[in-house]
Amino acid sequence: MKKASAPESRTALVRRARRINRELAEVYPYAHPELDFRNPFELLVATVLSAQTTDLRVNQTTPALFAKYPTPEDLAAAVPEELEEVIRPTGFFRAKARSLIGLSTALRDDFGGEVPGRLADLVTLPGVGRKTANVVLGNAFGVPGVTVDTHFGRLVRRWKWTAEEDPEKVEAEVCALFPKSDWTMLSHRVIFHGRRICHARKPACGACPIAPLCPAYGEGETDPEKAKKLLKYEKGGYPGQRLAPPPDYPGRPAAPLATADPEGDPGAAAGTTGA
Repeated sequence: MKKASAPESRTALVRRARRINRELAEVYPYAHPELDFRNPFELLVATVLSAQTTDLRVNQTTPALFAKYPTPEDLAAAVPEELEEVIRPTGFFRAKARSLIGLSTALRDDFGGEVPGRLADLVTLPGVGRKTANVVLGNAFGVPGVTVDTHFGRLVRRWKWTAEEDPEKVEAEVCALFPKSDWTMLSHRVIFHGRRICHARKPACGACPIAPLCPAYGEGETDPEKAKKLLKYEKGGYPGQRLAPPPDYPGRPAAPLATADPEGDPGAAAGTTGA
């Protein structure tokens, strides 16, 4: 019988986790939030819209949304049916419209029309959970945080960083493995990896740069040539999620909603940042 391997020590786990982060930093030096935004309010709204849809679909929808409702005051005064029509492409548009009007009203009435920079304040806003709050804090205010979306949770469990399913417990256990200064960029790198290589149904194990460090290696396609065909976004030569990516992004920008090709839409299996 095959002898069972000894459990990984805490020290070994921390070393392996931090090495994975360093490797991902080399693979994705351009990792960034994949929602287009110009200020904290736009990021907050875009993140709420990203629940149960792709960042690409949100990015294709928000130009018209922010042209019509550029401020919390404008969005708070929106006619629900008109707002629903604008955000319809993101799905669940009635519930999202209620959240957007509610959070904008709270920003107007309780926070002087400004997005607060504290987690305790952000999570009081309608439609805003801890995950959305961490996205906004990390990327609009520079406050370190770990964003546990579907990709992040799936990968850190595959890597045996945690066995938890509850997002808050996942966040706490992963945060304990890294210095606070790493938290925000770690989130981007893990999410990038989950969207591009370590997919939910068929991970591209044979094309994975951290395969030697992964306890789940072999769950997906191990043949290098076959695995290469599973790569998405810039790794597979496709446009990324953003219409206006940062200057150092190596892939092509996505197409606006009016000209997007559904068959060539690389966001079809992107998952969600979500609330």
